[in-house]
Amino acid sequence: MGEARDVMDRLTEALTSASDLKAVTELYAPDAVAFTPDGGEIHGRDNIVEYWRQMTDALPEATFESVHAYEIGDTAVDEGYFSGRNTGPIPLPSGEYLPATQKEVRIRGVDIATVRDGHIVDYRLYFDQMEFLGQLGLLPDELT
Repeated sequence: MGEARDVMDRLTEALTSASDLKAVTELYAPDAVAFTPDGGEIHGRDNIVEYWRQMTDALPEATFESVHAYEIGDTAVDEGYFSGRNTGPIPLPSGEYLPATQKEVRIRGVDIATVRDGHIVDYRLYFDQMEFLGQLGLLPDELT
């Protein structure tokens, strides 16, 4: 196992079973950039950690079930299922929060992390936002 795979595995552990934002902070480079479907382009470690804080607050006991895990040079790729119960508030782009739905979610996604000197410098997350919102019961019936 190379450095990229090790860092990605530690990130997954810190965001799910461990829920350790201090560890997440240590895994990103200060000038890291992340791309997410719901948060857009996020610059800087502190802003990326805040994104993850909001996600772990909304789904505090989440798990990740790996389907495929790869490492190509300095980049690790994971495909799998992120699952959990929404027991915390969900942030909206407006800065407001939706109350917890108490619903279970299981969404398939892909994470890609490029690592240099033991830190993530570029991170990309892909998942279907409509599927996520539908499972939370936040879409009109005609869209589910």
